[in-house]
Amino acid sequence: MNFQGLDHLAIAVPDTEGALKTWRDKLGFSVLFSEVVNGGAVRLTHLDLGNCHLQLVEPLIENSPLDQWVKQTGGGLHHFCLKVDDIGEAFETVEAQTGIPPAPQPHQGTQGKRALFLDKTATDGVQVELTGN
Repeated sequence: MNFQGLDHLAIAVPDTEGALKTWRDKLGFSVLFSEVVNGGAVRLTHLDLGNCHLQLVEPLIENSPLDQWVKQTGGGLHHFCLKVDDIGEAFETVEAQTGIPPAPQPHQGTQGKRALFLDKTATDGVQVELTGN
């Protein structure tokens, strides 16, 4: 497994349009694309930060774990995501190489990429995602 750098920073938001008033309109970050993934569960909107993306993550399913987290916290920084060469290889080797267990299985990421979360109890409470082909 080879880390290739930062892919994106993800901010969970209760409403993408409301969040765009800050990130696009006030701060001037251009919207690159927006898509609904995971069977309609989440809207991902990517803005250009220059060297990586800012991903606005809006839960679309009531009472999902992400929706509950946003309701409890009001939203905010949710995770950061690192690029890897091969997400399948990362899934198979990350625990042996780092001692950090991955989620039970990869999930659909943005633009057809696969992704997986690492166990945040092993990363000092920080949610880390890996993404790749």
